[in-house]
Amino acid sequence: QGFKDNLHAVFCLAENAVGPRATRPDDIHVLYSGKTVEINNTDAEGRLILADGVAYACKDLGADIILDMATLTGAQGIATGKYHAAVLTNNEEWEKACVKAGRNCGDLVHPLVYCPELHFSEFTSAVADMKNSVADRDNTPSSCAGLFIASHIGFDWPGVWVHIDIAAPVHAGERATGYGVALLLSLFGGASEDPLLNLVSPLGCNGDSPSEDMERDSKRRRLV
Repeated sequence: QGFKDNLHAVFCLAENAVGPRATRPDDIHVLYSGKTVEINNTDAEGRLILADGVAYACKDLGADIILDMATLTGAQGIATGKYHAAVLTNNEEWEKACVKAGRNCGDLVHPLVYCPELHFSEFTSAVADMKNSVADRDNTPSSCAGLFIASHIGFDWPGVWVHIDIAAPVHAGERATGYGVALLLSLFGGASEDPLLNLVSPLGCNGDSPSEDMERDSKRRRLV
């Protein structure tokens, strides 16, 4: 799509299968960040590999914007519903941009509470830096799951971190919806040479007002 910035895609994949090296309750893992994690829930396995992914993006790729997207928690569908993904971020501007990008492209997004000073204590462990699942499942578990990932780049990291939980909107019944592709194109469209993506991106640099954008909409579409 003619992106001008340096863009990496890191695929955080693991097979959740029983075997002789499978994770067991009470195991302690040293993650790529160097932090230790006590396993208190073997079903909260996706966040372990996502934590390694964001740590790799930070340490090895030197990224200044890290966005992780995953079907992370069943609680997301309860928090933001079937049609809106949940966004958690350390940057208010990017939170607003995600919501606007979703409205522009149809992949809807709604914010979660970002409050590590109150919620990260849910992962307190007596034998490791943290546990991998919350102590209280009634205390915003989708937000806490995102905070687990963020902790492996650090809450004081100066870059932009965005977490998008897409557990519910990725499927409609037994069929996949393809959710997320349009959202990423819209969100990062301002870094593209594509005029239509420039138009729908909420993070464009041209400072045009919505009315000015609408007036040039048809003209730009003819250029695509």
